[in-house]
Amino acid sequence: MRPILFVLTAFSLILALSGCGEEIRDTKTLGQNQVQAAEAVFGLEMTRNERDLMMEDLVDQRDSYAAMRLNIPANSVLPALHFDPQLAWAGRPGAYRNEPDPANELAVWGDPGPVVRPAKLESLAFYSVAELGKLIRQRQISCLELTDLALARLEKFGPELECVITLLPERARQKARELDGMLDRGEYLGPLHGIPYGAKDLLAVSGAPTTWGATPYRDQVIDETATVVRNLDRAGAVLVAKLTLGALAWGDVWFGGRTRNPWNLVEGSSGSSAGSASAVAAGLVPFAIGTETWGSIVSPSTRCGVTGLRPTFGRVSRAGAMALSWSMDKIGPLARSVGDCAMVFDVIRGSDRRDPTTVDEPFPYRHDQTLDGLRIGYLKSAFDEDYPGRELDHEALRKLRYQGVDLVPIEFPLEEMGIEPANLAIILSAEAGAAFQDLTLSGRDDELVRQIRFAWPNVFRTAQFIPAVEYIQANRQRTLLMEMMIEVFREVDVYITPSLSGDSLLITNLTGHPQVVVPAGFTDEDSPHSISFVGALHDEATLLAVARIYQDHTSWHKKTPPGF
Repeated sequence: MRPILFVLTAFSLILALSGCGEEIRDTKTLGQNQVQAAEAVFGLEMTRNERDLMMEDLVDQRDSYAAMRLNIPANSVLPALHFDPQLAWAGRPGAYRNEPDPANELAVWGDPGPVVRPAKLESLAFYSVAELGKLIRQRQISCLELTDLALARLEKFGPELECVITLLPERARQKARELDGMLDRGEYLGPLHGIPYGAKDLLAVSGAPTTWGATPYRDQVIDETATVVRNLDRAGAVLVAKLTLGALAWGDVWFGGRTRNPWNLVEGSSGSSAGSASAVAAGLVPFAIGTETWGSIVSPSTRCGVTGLRPTFGRVSRAGAMALSWSMDKIGPLARSVGDCAMVFDVIRGSDRRDPTTVDEPFPYRHDQTLDGLRIGYLKSAFDEDYPGRELDHEALRKLRYQGVDLVPIEFPLEEMGIEPANLAIILSAEAGAAFQDLTLSGRDDELVRQIRFAWPNVFRTAQFIPAVEYIQANRQRTLLMEMMIEVFREVDVYITPSLSGDSLLITNLTGHPQVVVPAGFTDEDSPHSISFVGALHDEATLLAVARIYQDHTSWHKKTPPGF
């Protein structure tokens, strides 16, 4: 399993205990009271004789922890054991309906129709990637003009939205000029040629700060460029800015403030891909790159009314990205439409020897895919719950039924499995606690802006007390969830779920399944809402096709926030 990181055993808590009647510092021994106090914290009960027998080993373990802490690896170093969402013994059931040949099953894009350069260049701010690409290909606009437009809008609205950490005007304009020169020579790199974009500032870009949105790292410069940025460079996309994220990828609060929702400036954009969602929604960039561990693409996409894709775990390289949870982190695009996300995903996907979790899988997306023959399910119990936006979600189901879809009700048999998914969140906590243990032990976690219960400083500290045994047991239950999802995708090709209600979001982040979040209306005038589609492992082609067909029958993704 990826990564079974052996975090501190239960009795590492002993290091933190004091006032138990026995002093443990500067001694090679432990006392009955210290061990008994640790047992109380972990819900264990040992006898006096059992404690006596353990004492020497507990001291050895404590000394081992202290020795290892003298050489905590860099954040970029992966654990030796890896998580693979595809269970080896399960084969490939449900991954593809018709196993395509990777050699000739490539994505097929549609034509956006007639596109004419507008009288005011500012009007291009809300054009789709496909439309902008056609204008560039036809030489109606230059790559440099489009880049300058994005930079101008980022400079104008970035401070108001607090969505930009670092503008990259020199890098962007140099790239745009090179791309215009290529067009002069008849060289065209594809649908992203000359398209500006922003990247969440946990992706390293050589020569620029990579702050991770957090005060302790605000001056950090990593001398490498993330694979996802390299891939976009090769495809002709133009990186114009590094965008905000909640500090160390949680929420929308970073060292410079709180990223705003363009639809309602008094509220945050949610997170942690806060700047990516905000900048796309406000028309500052046509698309942006975000990451998700547990809702960090889905939640801000919902809040800001944009479309987001969280790909299958391992589909997109994380080399050069901040690690939070080695077995749950995923990188994906946020854009105005499903079709735009598909174009970006096609460029950033693929294996990378710098990230051993990555795989090469085909992406036979077709713009003219129909729903014929597809089995589409919906997570019935989640839709039956009482939650904000419930009526909008039911309207989305009605739209699909109106298109002739015979929706198949599905359920997760969690109760009979004896699994409560929320309990498995310790996997994320343990891995995050290890990823930033040096921050915790040094006391620099006090520099993080948010010092509340539900924020990283407290989670990192608490994670130091997660027993390794319980972390492994959680991963064993995770295996059962993966087996459960295999059965789900024997019944359906795609299922629909409320984006943020029910257990699907956590489960699919644990099992590595892809999800597309699509605008689905407004709960009130300035509060966008979304619906989500979940697909089989590595089958983003079918997933995106279904989500696009739904989106083509709505106009929510074409709405723009006033004032931008």
